[in-house]
Amino acid sequence: MESPERSVEIDAEGLRLHGDLVSPRAPRGLILFAHGSGSSRMSPRNRSVAAALREGDLATLLLDLLSPSEEARDNAGGMVRFDVGLLASRLAAAIDWLARDSTTADLPIGLFGASTGAAAALIAAARRPNDVSCVVSRGGRPDLAGDALELVRSPTLLIIGGEDEVVIQLNEQAFGRLVCVKELAIVPGATHLFEEPGALENVASLALEWFEGHLAPRARVAGR
Repeated sequence: MESPERSVEIDAEGLRLHGDLVSPRAPRGLILFAHGSGSSRMSPRNRSVAAALREGDLATLLLDLLSPSEEARDNAGGMVRFDVGLLASRLAAAIDWLARDSTTADLPIGLFGASTGAAAALIAAARRPNDVSCVVSRGGRPDLAGDALELVRSPTLLIIGGEDEVVIQLNEQAFGRLVCVKELAIVPGATHLFEEPGALENVASLALEWFEGHLAPRARVAGR
């Protein structure tokens, strides 16, 4: 059984970020989702993955990283979604909020990033090494994290669709720069959005296994 969805607002340098927090009765950790490429907390794919993770006793927080005006500018070609430094700063603000909130303060945190949100998640993990236990990327652009890749200490799983050839190459390049515990998983027959039958379920299974193996209690996160 899980608690009702809780709407939260997180301050990020004066901007109010809106999110949906849902928790099983006895969560073993919390997964913060980082959306990208024009997506939002209402992304059906990430909501599907989040539901599967909650079945594994993990709480989830799906968060809008852009304001409505930024989303409108992005939709008009402003390319705000590619400002991964901005997205990472907002993820870091969310991580700090989770560490202060009484219902989540004791839970180990994992990050799940999709598309450009994967780069933001890796940058945030590099900035908050004591707070982020591990990272999972789904069809992500970890290459956009740039020099932050070498600073990531959180165990990282990169999941790519087997038919997503360009993104496979970009992930392989980023994978080579990571010096943390890492794994690259290719879902056979899947394209970029994992729309094929069973593909997203495969992603959720891989992510849950990674989080179960690498979410560490707060006191055991490196550096604490």
